[in-house]
Amino acid sequence: MVRSVLVTGGNRGIGLAIARELAAAGDAVAVTYRSGEPPEGLFGVRCDVTRAADVDAAFEKAEAEHGPVEVVVANAGITKDTLLPMMKEETFTDVIDTNLTGAYRVAKRAVRPMLRMRRGRVILISSVVGLSGSAGQTNYAASKAGLVGFGRSLARELGSRGITVNVVAPGFVETDMTAVLDEATQEQIRKSIPLGRQAHAEEIARVVRFLASDDASYITGAVIPVDGGLGMGH
Repeated sequence: MVRSVLVTGGNRGIGLAIARELAAAGDAVAVTYRSGEPPEGLFGVRCDVTRAADVDAAFEKAEAEHGPVEVVVANAGITKDTLLPMMKEETFTDVIDTNLTGAYRVAKRAVRPMLRMRRGRVILISSVVGLSGSAGQTNYAASKAGLVGFGRSLARELGSRGITVNVVAPGFVETDMTAVLDEATQEQIRKSIPLGRQAHAEEIARVVRFLASDDASYITGAVIPVDGGLGMGH
Protein backbone atom coordinates (compact mmCIF):
# COMPACT_ATOMS: atom_id res chain seq x y z
CA MET A 1 0.00 0.00 0.00
CA VAL A 2 1.37 3.41 -0.99
CA ARG A 3 1.39 5.77 1.98
CA SER A 4 1.25 9.55 2.00
CA VAL A 5 4.39 10.96 3.66
CA LEU A 6 5.37 14.53 4.59
CA VAL A 7 8.97 15.49 5.42
CA THR A 8 9.64 19.04 6.64
CA GLY A 9 12.88 20.68 5.56
CA GLY A 10 13.12 18.05 2.86
CA ASN A 11 14.95 19.94 0.12
CA ARG A 12 18.52 19.35 1.36
CA GLY A 13 20.71 17.49 3.81
CA ILE A 14 19.19 14.92 6.13
CA GLY A 15 15.63 15.83 5.16
CA LEU A 16 16.27 15.24 1.46
CA ALA A 17 17.99 11.91 2.19
CA ILE A 18 14.97 10.85 4.28
CA ALA A 19 12.52 11.90 1.56
CA ARG A 20 14.43 9.98 -1.11
CA GLU A 21 14.75 6.90 1.09
CA LEU A 22 11.01 6.79 1.79
CA ALA A 23 10.21 7.43 -1.87
CA ALA A 24 12.49 4.53 -2.81
CA ALA A 25 10.52 2.37 -0.36
CA GLY A 26 7.40 3.08 -2.40
CA ASP A 27 5.81 5.91 -0.43
CA ALA A 28 4.27 9.02 -1.99
CA VAL A 29 6.46 11.74 -0.50
CA ALA A 30 5.84 15.46 -0.12
CA VAL A 31 8.57 17.74 1.21
CA THR A 32 8.39 21.24 2.64
CA TYR A 33 11.05 23.84 2.01
CA ARG A 34 11.40 27.42 3.18
CA SER A 35 13.72 28.73 0.48
CA GLY A 36 15.34 27.59 -2.75
CA GLU A 37 13.68 25.11 -5.08
CA PRO A 38 11.87 21.83 -4.47
CA PRO A 39 14.01 18.73 -5.05
CA GLU A 40 13.70 17.02 -8.40
CA GLY A 41 11.30 14.10 -8.47
CA LEU A 42 9.54 14.95 -5.21
CA PHE A 43 6.35 16.91 -4.55
CA GLY A 44 7.50 20.17 -2.96
CA VAL A 45 5.50 22.63 -0.88
CA ARG A 46 6.89 25.96 0.28
CA CYS A 47 6.37 26.25 4.04
CA ASP A 48 7.79 28.12 7.01
CA VAL A 49 7.17 25.93 10.08
CA THR A 50 7.13 29.02 12.31
CA ARG A 51 3.77 29.92 10.74
CA ALA A 52 0.78 27.74 11.59
CA ALA A 53 -1.05 28.85 8.43
CA ASP A 54 1.90 27.68 6.30
CA VAL A 55 1.91 24.30 8.03
CA ASP A 56 -1.82 23.86 7.53
CA ALA A 57 -1.55 24.82 3.86
CA ALA A 58 1.34 22.39 3.32
CA PHE A 59 -0.70 19.50 4.72
CA GLU A 60 -3.70 20.47 2.61
CA LYS A 61 -1.57 20.39 -0.55
CA ALA A 62 0.04 17.07 0.42
CA GLU A 63 -3.39 15.60 1.19
CA ALA A 64 -4.80 16.80 -2.12
CA GLU A 65 -1.86 15.23 -3.97
CA HIS A 66 -1.34 11.97 -2.05
CA GLY A 67 -4.19 11.54 0.45
CA PRO A 68 -4.16 11.78 4.28
CA VAL A 69 -0.63 11.88 5.65
CA GLU A 70 0.25 8.60 7.39
CA VAL A 71 3.92 9.29 8.07
CA VAL A 72 5.26 12.69 9.13
CA VAL A 73 8.94 13.48 9.68
CA ALA A 74 9.56 16.74 11.56
CA ASN A 75 13.05 17.54 10.35
CA ALA A 76 13.10 21.31 9.64
CA GLY A 77 15.68 23.02 11.81
CA ILE A 78 18.15 25.88 12.09
CA THR A 79 21.21 26.79 14.11
CA LYS A 80 22.28 30.19 15.41
CA ASP A 81 25.33 29.36 17.51
CA THR A 82 26.55 31.91 20.06
CA LEU A 83 27.93 31.70 23.58
CA LEU A 84 25.17 32.53 26.06
CA PRO A 85 26.59 35.83 27.41
CA MET A 86 26.51 37.23 23.85
CA MET A 87 23.27 35.56 22.75
CA LYS A 88 20.41 37.91 21.98
CA GLU A 89 16.98 36.80 23.09
CA GLU A 90 15.70 36.53 19.53
CA THR A 91 18.67 34.28 18.68
CA PHE A 92 17.42 31.92 21.36
CA THR A 93 13.71 32.16 20.59
CA ASP A 94 14.15 31.91 16.79
CA VAL A 95 15.82 28.51 17.14
CA ILE A 96 13.22 27.27 19.63
CA ASP A 97 10.39 28.51 17.41
CA THR A 98 11.69 26.66 14.34
CA ASN A 99 13.11 23.47 15.85
CA LEU A 100 10.74 22.77 18.75
CA THR A 101 7.58 24.81 18.33
CA GLY A 102 7.75 24.11 14.59
CA ALA A 103 7.65 20.38 15.36
CA TYR A 104 4.66 20.98 17.64
CA ARG A 105 2.81 22.75 14.81
CA VAL A 106 3.62 19.96 12.36
CA ALA A 107 2.75 17.11 14.72
CA LYS A 108 -0.48 18.76 15.88
CA ARG A 109 -1.68 19.10 12.28
CA ALA A 110 -0.50 15.60 11.36
CA VAL A 111 -2.21 13.65 14.12
CA ARG A 112 -5.77 14.78 13.44
CA PRO A 113 -6.24 12.59 10.35
CA MET A 114 -4.08 9.86 11.92
CA LEU A 115 -6.51 9.65 14.85
CA ARG A 116 -9.37 9.15 12.42
CA MET A 117 -7.42 6.44 10.55
CA ARG A 118 -6.22 4.87 13.82
CA ARG A 119 -2.74 4.51 12.43
CA GLY A 120 0.30 6.66 11.72
CA ARG A 121 3.97 7.36 12.30
CA VAL A 122 5.40 10.55 13.80
CA ILE A 123 9.19 10.78 13.62
CA LEU A 124 11.04 13.73 15.15
CA ILE A 125 14.62 14.55 14.17
CA SER A 126 16.53 15.63 17.26
CA SER A 127 20.33 15.64 17.75
CA VAL A 128 23.04 14.13 19.91
CA VAL A 129 23.55 17.73 21.11
CA GLY A 130 20.13 17.60 22.76
CA LEU A 131 21.36 14.73 24.93
CA SER A 132 25.02 15.59 25.59
CA GLY A 133 25.08 19.40 25.21
CA SER A 134 27.45 21.56 23.20
CA ALA A 135 29.16 24.82 24.10
CA GLY A 136 27.78 27.71 22.06
CA GLN A 137 24.57 25.85 21.29
CA THR A 138 22.34 26.37 24.33
CA ASN A 139 19.47 27.39 22.05
CA TYR A 140 19.90 24.46 19.65
CA ALA A 141 20.47 21.92 22.44
CA ALA A 142 17.39 23.15 24.32
CA SER A 143 15.26 22.81 21.19
CA LYS A 144 16.53 19.31 20.43
CA ALA A 145 16.24 18.13 24.05
CA GLY A 146 12.70 19.49 24.06
CA LEU A 147 11.81 17.17 21.18
CA VAL A 148 12.59 14.18 23.40
CA GLY A 149 10.13 15.18 26.10
CA PHE A 150 7.58 16.27 23.52
CA GLY A 151 7.88 13.03 21.55
CA ARG A 152 7.68 10.74 24.57
CA SER A 153 4.65 12.56 25.95
CA LEU A 154 2.94 12.39 22.55
CA ALA A 155 3.76 8.67 22.32
CA ARG A 156 1.82 8.14 25.56
CA GLU A 157 -1.11 10.17 24.23
CA LEU A 158 -1.38 8.37 20.90
CA GLY A 159 -0.34 4.79 21.60
CA SER A 160 -3.88 3.49 22.12
CA ARG A 161 -4.80 4.76 18.64
CA GLY A 162 -2.14 2.77 16.83
CA ILE A 163 0.11 5.79 16.23
CA THR A 164 3.81 5.57 17.09
CA VAL A 165 6.03 8.53 17.94
CA ASN A 166 9.80 8.17 17.90
CA VAL A 167 12.85 10.42 18.01
CA VAL A 168 16.03 10.04 15.95
CA ALA A 169 19.13 11.75 17.32
CA PRO A 170 21.79 12.13 14.61
CA GLY A 171 25.38 12.93 15.45
CA PHE A 172 27.91 14.72 13.25
CA VAL A 173 26.56 14.37 9.71
CA GLU A 174 28.06 15.49 6.40
CA THR A 175 25.65 18.27 5.41
CA ASP A 176 25.74 21.92 4.33
CA MET A 177 25.15 22.82 8.00
CA THR A 178 28.36 21.11 9.18
CA ALA A 179 30.40 22.01 6.08
CA VAL A 180 30.69 25.61 7.31
CA LEU A 181 32.91 24.45 10.20
CA ASP A 182 36.64 24.83 9.63
CA GLU A 183 38.68 21.67 9.08
CA ALA A 184 40.38 21.85 12.49
CA THR A 185 37.01 21.89 14.25
CA GLN A 186 35.73 19.04 12.12
CA GLU A 187 38.83 16.98 12.87
CA GLN A 188 38.46 17.64 16.61
CA ILE A 189 34.87 16.37 16.48
CA ARG A 190 35.85 13.30 14.47
CA LYS A 191 38.43 12.39 17.14
CA SER A 192 35.64 12.31 19.74
CA ILE A 193 33.54 9.87 17.70
CA PRO A 194 34.30 6.20 18.46
CA LEU A 195 33.71 5.26 14.80
CA GLY A 196 36.10 8.04 13.78
CA ARG A 197 34.07 9.58 10.98
CA GLN A 198 31.05 11.70 10.15
CA ALA A 199 27.77 10.08 9.22
CA HIS A 200 26.33 10.14 5.74
CA ALA A 201 22.82 11.57 5.58
CA GLU A 202 21.66 8.28 4.05
CA GLU A 203 22.60 6.48 7.28
CA ILE A 204 20.13 8.65 9.19
CA ALA A 205 17.53 8.16 6.48
CA ARG A 206 17.67 4.37 6.71
CA VAL A 207 16.85 4.48 10.43
CA VAL A 208 13.88 6.75 9.69
CA ARG A 209 12.77 4.32 6.99
CA PHE A 210 12.86 1.49 9.55
CA LEU A 211 10.83 3.47 12.10
CA ALA A 212 8.26 4.27 9.42
CA SER A 213 7.97 0.61 8.42
CA ASP A 214 5.80 -2.25 9.69
CA ASP A 215 8.95 -3.76 11.23
CA ALA A 216 8.88 -0.98 13.84
CA SER A 217 5.20 -1.40 14.75
CA TYR A 218 6.01 -2.12 18.42
CA ILE A 219 8.49 0.74 18.90
CA THR A 220 7.21 4.01 20.32
CA GLY A 221 8.64 6.66 22.64
CA ALA A 222 12.15 5.61 21.65
CA VAL A 223 15.15 7.89 21.17
CA ILE A 224 17.49 6.28 18.68
CA PRO A 225 21.00 7.75 18.42
CA VAL A 226 22.67 7.54 15.02
CA ASP A 227 25.92 9.17 16.02
CA GLY A 228 28.81 6.72 15.72
CA GLY A 229 28.93 6.49 19.51
CA LEU A 230 29.45 10.22 20.06
CA GLY A 231 26.70 10.55 22.66
CA MET A 232 27.28 7.23 24.41
CA GLY A 233 26.07 7.26 28.00
CA HIS A 234 23.62 10.14 27.56
